[in-house]
This record gives sequence, structure tokens and C-alpha cells, in this order.
Amino acid sequence: MAPRIEVAQAHAELGLGDSAPGFRDLLGTDGRRYSSTSFRDSRQLVLIFVGNACPSVKAYGSELRRIHEVYGPAGAQLVAVNSNKDYLSPADTYAEMVKVAEARGWGFPYLKDEDGALAQGCGALTTPHAFVFDGDRKLRYRGRITDSRDPSKATSTDLTNAIEDLQAGRRVKEPETQPIGCSIVW
Repeated sequence: MAPRIEVAQAHAELGLGDSAPGFRDLLGTDGRRYSSTSFRDSRQLVLIFVGNACPSVKAYGSELRRIHEVYGPAGAQLVAVNSNKDYLSPADTYAEMVKVAEARGWGFPYLKDEDGALAQGCGALTTPHAFVFDGDRKLRYRGRITDSRDPSKATSTDLTNAIEDLQAGRRVKEPETQPIGCSIVW
């Protein structure tokens, strides 16, 4: 069965406060199929669009694992999504995704968005590009992980700040930042 997504308009950028696009039947590196309802019990849904060969994603591989380990127990569900076309980017085949998830120790779902519909529904353009939805699945943050391509030089932890604000019941102080990374390979 081909992946499906319910979006009103392809390539439409989600606005802050907009509802998360629904999706179904996306294959995870654990061999399971996922839909938006797979995460319905999470307090926050954190979608991060990634690419296996992107230097920025590689640099933040362990940081994504840390975010999952620290904020997951409090209800933030991290989900990595690969929307790159594997025939244009051989590093992004499903088989390579499985290897990368294992090598990086990612204990969270890593999904293949074969047709790019989820990325288009969110308005993702780069890897990494993060989207944080609250418990009602309203967009509360979109942008970068931090303000640097090099985690050791980051001065602002934008993604974790947004997650912490939501987990504390606060409005996200900086709800939108410019993502830093590679273009999604359409």
C-alpha cells in the first residue's frame, strides 16, 4: 500500500497554530508502519526531517538521541522523517536508513516519507527541519535544532527550548527560527 497523507494543499507552509497534517502507512526502520494516530497519546509530537548524508544531520545525530532520552519520558515523541528521493540520493534508501538508525542509537521512530507528502504538508525544505506540535497537534515551533551547524558552537538550543516551554505549560518564546542544513532532495 502506498503512503498516504491528508493535506489541503501540497507545498503549503503550515502556519503557527495550524493542525499537523495527518499521515498513514509510513515505514519505520523498525519494520513497523506508522500513522499520525500512532502517536496520539504523546503530549508533544516532534517531527524532524532528516537526510542520512547531510553533514548537519550527522553532527546532530547524538543530540537527537539525547532529546529523545531526556524529553521522551515527559511525553515528547520524537520522530525522524526521511523525505529524500533515494534514486537521487542513494544514501537515503530504506536499507541505509536502517543502518543509520542503528549506528546512531536512535530509539525513536525513523520513517520513510517515500513520496515527500509529509514534508510538503509541513512545509519542510531542509534537513534538519523540526516541527513541534502540542497535544492538540497544533504547530507551536518550526525551525532549527540550534543556531549552529556545529553543536559544540551552539549558543541557543531552539528545539529543546520549545519542548521545555510546552512541557512547562508556557507559550513557546521563540516559535520560529531559520533551519540550517541541506535541501531536501525532491
